[in-house]
Amino acid sequence: HSMPIKERTIICLVYFCDRRHRGVYCYSPAIAKRLYFSLYQVEDESSHLDEMPLMMSEEGFENDESDYHTLPRARVSHRKRGLEWFICGGWKFLCASCCDWLINICRRKKELKARTVWLGCPEKCEEKYPRNAIKNQKYNFFTFIPGVLYEQFKFFLNLYFLVVSCSQFVPALKIGYLYTYWAPLGFVLAVTMVREAVDEFRRYQRDKEMNSQLYSKLTIRGKVQVKSSDIQVGDLIIVEKVDLDGETDWKLKVAVSCTQRLPALGDLFSISAYVYAQKPQLDIHSFEGTFTREDSDPTVHESLSIENTLWASTVVASGTVIGVVIYTGKETRSVMNTSNPKNKVGLLDLELNQLTKALFLALVALSIVMVTLQGFVGPWYRNLFRFLLLFSYIIPISLRVNLDMGKAAYGWMIMKDDNIPGTVVRTSTIPEELGRLVYLLTDKTGTLTQNEMIFKRLHLGTVSYGTDTMDEIQNHIVNSYSQMHSQSSGNSTSSTPSRKVQSSAPKVRKTVSSRIHEAVKAIALCHNVTPVYESHAGVTGETEYAEVDQNFSDENRTYQASSPDEVALVQWTESVGLTLVNRDLTSMQLKSPGGQILTYYILQVFPFTSESKRMGIIVRDESTGEITFYMKGADVAMSTIVQYNDWLEEECGNMAREGLRTLVVAKKSLTEEQYQDFENRYNQAKLSIHDRALKVAAVVESLEREMELLCLTGVEDQLQADVRPTLEMLRNAGIKIWMLTGDKLETATCIAKSSHLVSRTQDIHIFRPVISRGEAHLELNAFRRKHDCALVISGDSLEVCLKYYEHEFVELACQCPAVVCCRCSPTQKAHIVKLLQHHTGKRTCAIGDGGNDVSMIQAADCGIGIEGKEGKQASLAADFSITQFKHIGRLLMVHGRNSYKRSAALGQFVMHRGLIISTMQAVFSSVFYFASIPLYQGFLMVGYATIYTMFPVFSLVLDQDVKPEMALLYPELYKDLTKGRSLSFKTFLIWVLISIYQGGILMYGALLLFESEFVHVVAISFTALILTELLMVALTIRTWHWLMVVAEFFSLGCYVASLAFLNEYFDVAFITTVTFLWKVSAITVVSCLPLYILKYLKRKFSPPSYSKLTS
Repeated sequence: HSMPIKERTIICLVYFCDRRHRGVYCYSPAIAKRLYFSLYQVEDESSHLDEMPLMMSEEGFENDESDYHTLPRARVSHRKRGLEWFICGGWKFLCASCCDWLINICRRKKELKARTVWLGCPEKCEEKYPRNAIKNQKYNFFTFIPGVLYEQFKFFLNLYFLVVSCSQFVPALKIGYLYTYWAPLGFVLAVTMVREAVDEFRRYQRDKEMNSQLYSKLTIRGKVQVKSSDIQVGDLIIVEKVDLDGETDWKLKVAVSCTQRLPALGDLFSISAYVYAQKPQLDIHSFEGTFTREDSDPTVHESLSIENTLWASTVVASGTVIGVVIYTGKETRSVMNTSNPKNKVGLLDLELNQLTKALFLALVALSIVMVTLQGFVGPWYRNLFRFLLLFSYIIPISLRVNLDMGKAAYGWMIMKDDNIPGTVVRTSTIPEELGRLVYLLTDKTGTLTQNEMIFKRLHLGTVSYGTDTMDEIQNHIVNSYSQMHSQSSGNSTSSTPSRKVQSSAPKVRKTVSSRIHEAVKAIALCHNVTPVYESHAGVTGETEYAEVDQNFSDENRTYQASSPDEVALVQWTESVGLTLVNRDLTSMQLKSPGGQILTYYILQVFPFTSESKRMGIIVRDESTGEITFYMKGADVAMSTIVQYNDWLEEECGNMAREGLRTLVVAKKSLTEEQYQDFENRYNQAKLSIHDRALKVAAVVESLEREMELLCLTGVEDQLQADVRPTLEMLRNAGIKIWMLTGDKLETATCIAKSSHLVSRTQDIHIFRPVISRGEAHLELNAFRRKHDCALVISGDSLEVCLKYYEHEFVELACQCPAVVCCRCSPTQKAHIVKLLQHHTGKRTCAIGDGGNDVSMIQAADCGIGIEGKEGKQASLAADFSITQFKHIGRLLMVHGRNSYKRSAALGQFVMHRGLIISTMQAVFSSVFYFASIPLYQGFLMVGYATIYTMFPVFSLVLDQDVKPEMALLYPELYKDLTKGRSLSFKTFLIWVLISIYQGGILMYGALLLFESEFVHVVAISFTALILTELLMVALTIRTWHWLMVVAEFFSLGCYVASLAFLNEYFDVAFITTVTFLWKVSAITVVSCLPLYILKYLKRKFSPPSYSKLTS
C-alpha cells in the first residue's frame, strides 16, 4: 500500500505488471472522468487549494489564466511637487510606492521555460527548480501576532475601538478604569487569535505531514526512502499500487516503450536518456514532450503526451510505476491552477455593517449635540472627545463575536441534522445566505439526475429497439455468431460474419441482422472500458494471467471506465451476448454468445476530448486481419463525418425529447496501405513539440471522412429521488431555478419537464439559434411578447445575446419562472451567476457535482456541492456539501430560514443592549449640566456586556418561530425572508425607539425615585437595566428551549451573587431593603409592560404569517 504522489509530475517509464498488462490504471475522486487527482485537503479556504485544479471540466473549459507570468508593474511618471505636497501627504505616497516596489521585487516570478531532464540525474539540470515542499501557513513565529492584529485593525470599527481604548492612557481623556475598555477589546482579540492559532496549527500539521511522507527513490545503490520535500526534478520515483474500493472512474496510463525492454532496474542508470518537456503550464488535459535515448543506434525518439503523464496526487490503482520527476513544487499543474476563491460576505453582514455605520454617525451627532448644549465652554474639543468615549457603547464591540459564535452554532446544527446525513459546512461565515436566496442555478447530470446510465434505445435508421425489444437484438447476435462459428468450422473463414448471415436468411432479415451485428460489435469495441475481476479475497485486480485458458468468470467481473456512459454501453453489449472479457494496451478480447473468444488488436486509440466531442479506435481482427476504424460521439460532431443520411438529425431530436443522452456510432474499413500511411503521418505529428495537438488532429481528421453510419444509441440518466417535490417546494418558496447544463437542447428540455422544473401550466419558449445582432434583436422581441413562459436557450445563442443585449436579455430572463441554458461551458455558467448578481442585486446559489461546476459554485453567493460519481471536487470547493439534491429543501427552508431570523434578532438585540445604556448616559449627562462623566464605571460596564446579559442574548440562536415540519409544509414562509423584513432600517428604527424609551424610563425613573445618595441612583437604575434586558429576551423568544431558561436564571443568579462583591458601586444595606425592591420593580414594569401590550395587540390584529400556522 502506498501513498498518493504529491506535488510533482512524473513521466511513466517502467511498469511491473502482468505479462499482458503493460499499463497502469489510475483513479481519483477529485476529477472523475478527466484527470485523476485525489486526497485534496481543503478543510479551510487556505489549506493547500493548489492540490485542486478548480476550473477544468469534461465540457471543454479552459482556465482564463493563459499565462503563469505577471506583467511588470507599469511605471507612472509624476511631476515634481514641493514641500507643501510632501507635508500634506506626499510622504505617504512615497512610502507606499517604495513598499510596492519592494513587494514587486520579492514576488517577481522566474520565467518558465521548457526543460531537459536526464533520467536519475538531478545534478545535470541546468536550471534551479523549486523545492517540492508544501507551505500553506499564513504566518510564522514572528509574524503571527502582527499579522493577526493587522487583519483585525484594518477595519474601521475595530480600529475605532482601539483608539478609544488607547485614549484612556491620556489623563485628560480618561473617564473610567482601563479594563472597562480594554477587557472587551482584549476578549474579542483573544477569541480571534485563538481561532487563528488553531487554524494555523492545523495548516502546519498538514504541511508537515505532507512534506514528511516517505517515497521510494531509485538510485544506483538501489531503493532509498526520501521525504516528499526532498524530491528533485530528475529523480526516479517508485510508485506502487493503492487499493480502492467501489470506484468506477479510472484512466489508463501508458509507459515509454523504450524502457520496457530493459532487463533490470539498475539499467535505467546505464542508459543515456532524457526527457524534453514543455514549460509548466495550467492546462491539465495536455502535455507535450519527447523521450530520447542517445546511446542507442540509431537514436530513439518517442513522443510523450498526457497518457504518459501522472500528475501530482495521482493514485496508482494497478501495477507499479517508475517515473522521472519533471515538475516540482509550485510548478506542478495543481499548484499553478490554484484559484483563491473570493472571501464571501453574507448579505446580513453587509446590512449590519451599514447599520453600524449609521450608529457611528449617531454617536458623532449625539456628542456634537451635547457639546453644543453645553455651550462650547472651556476646551470643548476635549469634552467632545470625552462624549465620544462615553457614548461609544452605541457601537457594540461584541456584535461580531456574537454573530461569529452564532454562525458556528448554525453550522453545528446543520451537520448534526439526521434528516440530511452527510452534510458538511465548509464555510461557516455565510449560513444566513441560505435564507435569502432568490436564484438557484443547478447543473443537470449528477445533480438533478443520478448519473447512473441505463441503455434504453438503439436506432439503426429503419428500425428502432427499446427496452421491451432487446431480446430480438440478443437473438440476432446469437444467430449471427453461431453461423459464423459453424462456417468457421467448415473452413469458410473468408467471409465476414454479416455476409454469412446473409447467405442463409431472407433478404430483409439478413440485412437487419448484419446491421445489428456491426452496430453491437462497434459498441463493444469503441470505448475505454477495462474489465476488472474480483479475486476470492475480495481485492480488485487485473485479469490473472493464469486465466489464459479463456475461462473468464462472469460473476466477479466489473467494468472500469472514465465515464458511466461507457460502462452502460459495454454492460448492454454483455446483456445481448457480446461480452468484453479482457483488455490491455495492445489487444481486446470479446466473448461471443457461444463462448468463443474473439481477439482484436488495438492499433490506435483517439480519446474523447471536450473539443472534438468524439472518440475513436483502430483495431485489427485477429481472425480475418481486417483493419477497422470505429468512432462514436455527439451528433453535432458526427453529423459532418458520416455519410449523408436523412434520419440522424430527426431521431437525435426524438431521443433527446425523451430525455436520452445520444451517441452516434460509425465505422470505416481501412486497407493495410491506408493504415500504414496514416500511422507514419500520425507518429511524425506526435513527435512535434510545437503545435503538436493541431498537427495530430489534422492527421486524424484525414480519416474522419465519409464514415459509415451504424447506429444511434440512447442512454437514460434517471432523476434523483424526490427531485420533483424538492423543485416544486423551491418554486413555491419564491426561488427562481435556472438549469445550466452541457447537454443538448432537447435532452435539457425533457429533463426540465420531467423534473417539474417547468410546471405543467407553463409554456416553454425555445430561443432560436442566433449568430448575429439582428437575429438576436428579432428573437428577443419575439420572446418579450410571451408571458409566464420558461426559457430554453443554447450557450451559443446566449453568448450572442450577452454580447449585444446583455441588460435586455437578463431583464427578460429574470421575469421567467424558470430558465434552461444548454450546451453551457463552465465559464458561461460562472458568467451567468455574475450577471444575475450584477443586474439584480439578489442572492444567488449554485449547486453542482462535477469539476465543471466549480467555477459556478465559487462565483455564487452561496455554493452547494453534491458528492457524486463525478468526484469530490465540487463538494470540496463548495460552501456546503450535501449527498443528495433533495436535502437542499431542508437546508434552505429550515436551516437557512432559522439562521437568518436568529442572526437578525441577535444582531439587533446586541445593538439594543448598547443603545439603551448610551441613552441612560445621555439622560444622566443632560440632567447634570451636560457633564462628561460616566454613569457606570469599572466592573459594572464589563459585567453588563458579559456575564449579566451575554448568555440570554446569545440563547436567541436557539429560537425558532415554526417547527421544521411546518417550514417544509409551507415553503411560502421563505418568501418573507427574501424581502429582508427581519432586518431592515425599519426594524432597526423600531429598536432604536425602544432603546430610547426604555433608557429614558430607567434613568428618569431612578432619578425621580432616589432620595439622597447618588449610589442609590446607580443601584436602582443598573438593577432595573439588567432585569429589563432579561425580560426583553424573554418577550422576544417565540419557542422556548431548556437552555434559554438556564441562561436566563444563570445570568440573574450571577448578578444577585455579585451584589455581595460590588461594595464599591452599591450600598449593600440599601439593596436589601423593600424600598429598593419596589422601586426597581416599578421602573422595570413601566419600561417593559407597554412594549408587551403593543406586541400583544399587533399579534392579535396584524399577526405575522408564521403565527397563523402555530395558532
